[in-house]
Amino acid sequence: MAKIKTKIGNDYCPQALFLYGTKQEDGQPHFGLFCWLGYYDSSEGLGVMACIGEEKQTKDLIRKNGVFSANLVSEQLLPLADYYGCTYGRTTPDKMKRLPTVEWGEVLDVPIISESPVSFELEVKKEIPMGDGSDIFLCLIRNVTQDEKLSDTKLPFAERFMKAAPVLTPGEDTYFSIDGRYLGKWGEPMKNLTNIPR
Repeated sequence: MAKIKTKIGNDYCPQALFLYGTKQEDGQPHFGLFCWLGYYDSSEGLGVMACIGEEKQTKDLIRKNGVFSANLVSEQLLPLADYYGCTYGRTTPDKMKRLPTVEWGEVLDVPIISESPVSFELEVKKEIPMGDGSDIFLCLIRNVTQDEKLSDTKLPFAERFMKAAPVLTPGEDTYFSIDGRYLGKWGEPMKNLTNIPR
């Protein structure tokens, strides 16, 4: 296979999308869309590395509370997730008037999205500033909940994975399904929502 030099990027290494859930000062849930999430293992257990660029309301709340949820975005959730990702909370005070079905964590006081196939309850252990406005949060996974249909081990894992229907975001500001179907450019899926606060 011949290779050529190209720009630095991760276009062909797609990231799964997650809606991070935090609690606002008034006790209401707040969600933001992110994809820079990876995993690590430590003596305390399995954890995640969550990178958040630039200052935003979600990051403020994670710092204040020290806990948050990471809810895997499925195709069903994509229009709402796209809305959260393309709407800036600091300038849209009523952004959270459009909510999924919210439950609260079993272990941590964090909002969990019922429609998400997999949700993590995360405790922040350390914040690493990157010096350019981005910050990495090292978090321990304190609890995981998942759609019960994903627990049927009689089905092959590949089949259960397809049922989860995670949405990926590779290069060129696009969304794709796990089986390679094009799901739209950033900002397009949210047009399928009705009654979005403006």
